[in-house]
Amino acid sequence: MRQITEIIIHCTATPEGRDVSLDDIRQWHRAHGFADIGYHYIIHLDGSVSKGRPLNQPGAHCVGHNANSIGIAYVGGLATDKKTPKDTRTERQKTSIRNLLRELLTQFPKAMVHGHREFANKACPCFDVKTQL
Repeated sequence: MRQITEIIIHCTATPEGRDVSLDDIRQWHRAHGFADIGYHYIIHLDGSVSKGRPLNQPGAHCVGHNANSIGIAYVGGLATDKKTPKDTRTERQKTSIRNLLRELLTQFPKAMVHGHREFANKACPCFDVKTQL
């Protein structure tokens, strides 16, 4: 298993209320030249969690941090105008993210949790991970 030092939270940059599937995201990422979906987990609007890339494989979600990180993305992150960043997480998504983080931090106790925007000039994940998780 890889040495995990970071867990990085993302959003899919999709409009509020629009659910997308794991396969949709996989297709988007492959269209950008990735070998597979870049995230290890997807949190859907209903709070269900899909596994993306296997944990034993580096992700493709945060330049310079993929080798030792786990990428989690929640579906959403944009207002209905499709361009304004917005924390669109449903209550079920919030619960699922917290539960998944608890699980992962038990398995990887030295990992630090970050928002993608800490490493890139983006609004992603459209909320402040440090104060809200």
